[in-house]
Amino acid sequence: MPAPRAWSKVVSEAEPIGHLNQGKWYCEDEFPTNSDGHFVRVTSAFRDSISTEADTAHPAVAGRYRLYVAYACPWAHRVLIAREMLGLTDAVSVTVAQAYMGEEGWVFSAEDDLDYLWRLYVKSDPQVSGRATVPVLWDRQAGRIVNNESRDILRMFSTQMVAFHREGAPALAPEHLRGRIAEVIDAIYEPVNNGVYRAGFARTQQAHEQAVRELFAALDHWEGVLATQRWLCGEHFTEADICLFTTLLRFDSVYVTHFKCNIRRLVEYPNLWGFTRDVYQQPGVASTINMDEIKEHYFRSHPSVNPLGLVPLGPLLDFDEPPGRDSLGAG
Repeated sequence: MPAPRAWSKVVSEAEPIGHLNQGKWYCEDEFPTNSDGHFVRVTSAFRDSISTEADTAHPAVAGRYRLYVAYACPWAHRVLIAREMLGLTDAVSVTVAQAYMGEEGWVFSAEDDLDYLWRLYVKSDPQVSGRATVPVLWDRQAGRIVNNESRDILRMFSTQMVAFHREGAPALAPEHLRGRIAEVIDAIYEPVNNGVYRAGFARTQQAHEQAVRELFAALDHWEGVLATQRWLCGEHFTEADICLFTTLLRFDSVYVTHFKCNIRRLVEYPNLWGFTRDVYQQPGVASTINMDEIKEHYFRSHPSVNPLGLVPLGPLLDFDEPPGRDSLGAG
């Protein structure tokens, strides 16, 4: 049985949710939903790119960029995995937010050069509106955000920072598979990656049930796909596998209970559970995972979902168990 942990802050029953409006920070009582009670995710505000082209605003230079992330966030986790797998840890520095997210949004430790993430957003655009989310790719020389969309940052790391990849780094977005990678990431985004949030933050029974049904229909589909191939796009490990993995990693520990996605557990899907262990055991992946922070963040930062902020001890999952998928294709 795990030893008790001392959590850093007592959670109130009405912790507000922060957002920016015309460069000003405000708090509200719940996550954004439409008139039918469906959770609505805010689009990313910054969509520039690092580039190897001449005269670009953000050239591919080692040491110029910093990632602001949180171990808890599955979107930020995507780019942390790519950074480790590709060997970009010296080329792109990283600052990690604390697990608990309160009324000021993502908070950083006293020794960091930043207190609240939202200040980077305002520094980049004094009139910015929306939520201050991770990941953030920051250009230290330009003093502004390059991008806060995980999918974009993944592709930059895969294709624009190749000069700084480690020897033998995987090709996460080989040119001949980019169309298929895009199709798969599109296909899993709404029902799976965003689907767990649509289920958890729904404000009506109908909205919750719709999200859960679409989520498990998608999981059933990908369970079938992974019965005959090792990775989502075939024999080659790609960005798409990272995008699915960060949701599946959190599924049984968080989403089944916290977001009430409990028709089935991940461990009841032989192929999806084997796939999750397979990705977990790829070089560099396990070092990006902090399950204590993942659980602390979700169960303590969403009082509208979990008012008392109690963090469960389980489940006990063995991600090191052999996945048994080598016979399905290459690594």
